[in-house]
Amino acid sequence: MPAEWETHAATWFSFPRPEGISFPDKYDTVPPVYAELIRHLAPVEEVHINVWNRDSEQTVRSLLQKHKAPLDNVFFHYFQAYEPWCRDHGPVFIVRDVNGKKERAVVDWGYNAWGGKYPPFDLDDEVPVHVAKFRNLPLYQPGIVMEGGSIDVNGRGTLITTESCLLNPNRNPTLSKIQIEDYLKDYLGVTHIIWLGDGIVGDDTDGHVDDLTRFVGPSTVVTILEEDPSDENYPILQENLERLRHCKDQDGTPLRIVPLPTPGLLAFEDQRLPASYANFYIANNIVLVPTFRHKNDDLALSILQKEFSSRKVIGVDSTELIWGLGSFHCISQQEPA
Repeated sequence: MPAEWETHAATWFSFPRPEGISFPDKYDTVPPVYAELIRHLAPVEEVHINVWNRDSEQTVRSLLQKHKAPLDNVFFHYFQAYEPWCRDHGPVFIVRDVNGKKERAVVDWGYNAWGGKYPPFDLDDEVPVHVAKFRNLPLYQPGIVMEGGSIDVNGRGTLITTESCLLNPNRNPTLSKIQIEDYLKDYLGVTHIIWLGDGIVGDDTDGHVDDLTRFVGPSTVVTILEEDPSDENYPILQENLERLRHCKDQDGTPLRIVPLPTPGLLAFEDQRLPASYANFYIANNIVLVPTFRHKNDDLALSILQKEFSSRKVIGVDSTELIWGLGSFHCISQQEPA
């Protein structure tokens, strides 16, 4: 599995539906966030959008035109999904070099809506099959539950994940930690796995790593840290930091750790939301970073701009989207070139 910063052929989305359950009583504020993301993405790579039907396609087309997103690099597919979390239900692409030629394939992990929390999810689970057929790529089905947001890779052999998610009995209750590691190694080509502990409060995925710690270089990670000791995320993030301090990459090189702030407590209707600057999405030439109308927005953007010096780091307001308990990385899936 390539690192996210390697060249993309495309970004994939599954567009949210008004009938979906991800954004109760706030759906109308969410599509404009997608339009803003696609406005930035379409000039740098193809954008493929899974929609319910022809009517849905026309609605999204009109939205993108209204928000001045270029449509000539946007492609629609009637690959139905109940909910929009393409990072978790979408295809995971893998590559290999054969005699100097790059070959690609799709890994189709099982998807059960984060431990069966939000049925039905049968259509979402089928999305990788449709994409592999569309791209005429080999399809591998490991037969275990795994979400794209639960892992992050450096493209050199190291994968980072969390115990709270991958070892949760609501995913693969019959598998041991070693067996899960074997699946990751067999299907993603990694050789070294780093385990963090718990995820942030409010994350209904049981602790996806893409809200915590992300590779920004072969042996460099950014990791979020809470500055307020009274915040319930403070001890969780401190423990993960302590783990990272003892971690190395696949070659034995100690990780370079770059702290990233949090936007503090963000809540709606008395529910804490898993707002995190770590849920950025790396695309060709740009990095799209969620912002939350918080004083730390600018600091987070400046830290990430230093790490991605050859790309333009763009902040996009994710305050409405995060009501669905996910942000930009959660809704997108990269397709390597």
